[in-house]
Amino acid sequence: MEIFSNQPLRPHPHIAIFSSTKVGNFVVITPLLRGLKEKYPDSILDFFGSEITKDLEIHSPYIDWRFSLYTDRQDFLGTLAQAVRQRCEIAGVYDLAINCDEFSEINLVTVTAIRPTYVAGGALSQDFRLKLDASHDPVQKILSDPDWNSPAFLNRHQEILTSNYISEIFCRIAYVETDFFQLELPSKAPNFPVPDVIISVTATRPAKMWPVVYWQQVIQWCESQGLTVGLVGSSPQIQQTLYFSDRTEDYLLAETSLIDLRGKTSLTELAGTCRQARLCITVDSGLLHIAAAVGCPTVAIFGNDVDGDGASPIRLWSPRQPYVKIALTDFKCTICQEHNFHNKFCLVDNHPCMTNLLPQTVINYLQNLNQYNYS
Repeated sequence: MEIFSNQPLRPHPHIAIFSSTKVGNFVVITPLLRGLKEKYPDSILDFFGSEITKDLEIHSPYIDWRFSLYTDRQDFLGTLAQAVRQRCEIAGVYDLAINCDEFSEINLVTVTAIRPTYVAGGALSQDFRLKLDASHDPVQKILSDPDWNSPAFLNRHQEILTSNYISEIFCRIAYVETDFFQLELPSKAPNFPVPDVIISVTATRPAKMWPVVYWQQVIQWCESQGLTVGLVGSSPQIQQTLYFSDRTEDYLLAETSLIDLRGKTSLTELAGTCRQARLCITVDSGLLHIAAAVGCPTVAIFGNDVDGDGASPIRLWSPRQPYVKIALTDFKCTICQEHNFHNKFCLVDNHPCMTNLLPQTVINYLQNLNQYNYS
C-alpha cells in the first residue's frame, strides 16, 4: 500500500471511496465521483457509505456498488469481509482507495484492511499501529494541515488549491480535475404538492441555529406574499435524537401555517422537493447542500461575518453556486473557530452571532431571489 501521487492505474481500475453518515458529506463528494469517471472511464467504483445516505448512493450514476460501513447490524464484520472478498473476485484488488473522512476511525481501519495498491486520504500502517505518514507528499500532506477553513490554509497550499472548498480538497488529493463546484444529485418527485418555500431550522450543532422568533417573522413574511412554506427533515422522533431542535419546530408549527413535511420524503424525494420549490431557507445543514446541488434558489443562514469568522467553517463548506445567497451576521466572533468548531453550543451569552443576524436581512435576500427561477 503506497501513498497515491497520481501513479498510473491498470485498465478497468477498481476504486473504493469512503464517506461518512452526513448527507452534506455525500453531496460534496459528487464532484469527485464524477471526476473519477471522467479520468478513468472504464473504472469500477465501489462506495463505502452509510444507511443514512444509502438512497442517494444507490441512485448515483457514478457508483457501481455500495456498502453501508455505518450500520448497527449484528453481523457487520462478517458481511463486510464477505462483501470485500466478493468484490475483489469480480473486479480484482482495489487499485485505489480514497478516504473522504480521515477523522473516522472505521474509515481508517477499513481503508487499510482492504489493502489497496494506492491510498489517498487517511489510512493506517499495514500493521494498524500508526497513522500512515504522508508528510513527504506535497498533495497528501494537505490533510495533516490543522485548519482547512482559514485563509492561511489556502495561502500555504496555493500551488495546489484554488479554494478552501471541501469538494476541491477531495478532488485534489485524488488528482482529479473537474468542476469542483458543480454538485449533482439524483432526484425523484415527491408524492405531495411542493410548497413554494421549504425550510430547515435544526442542526446537529446548536451553535448554528437561528432564533425561533426570527424564523417566525420570516415565515409570516412569506405568508404575507402568498407563499406556502413547508418544513422538511427527518421524522420528529429522529429529529429529536440526531438533531438539536429545542422544540423550535413544534413552536413554529403551532404558531404559523407551516406545512409539516418531516419524514415524508426519502433523500432522493427531498432532492426532488428542492428541485420543484421556488425558494429554500436553511441553516448550515444537509438541506443546504441538497438545494445547492439541484438548483434551488437558497438563502443560507450562517452565523459568520464578511471576513468568514463565526459559527461555521464557511470557507470549507459553503456552496459556491450563484443562486445560493449567504445571509451573514454583523457580529464578529472567533470563539467557534478557536475551538475548531468542536463546541456543540455557543460559548458566548445570548448567541450574538445569530441574534445579530436579523430577519430583515434574510427577507431582503428572499425578495431578490424570488424574482428568478433557477430550478
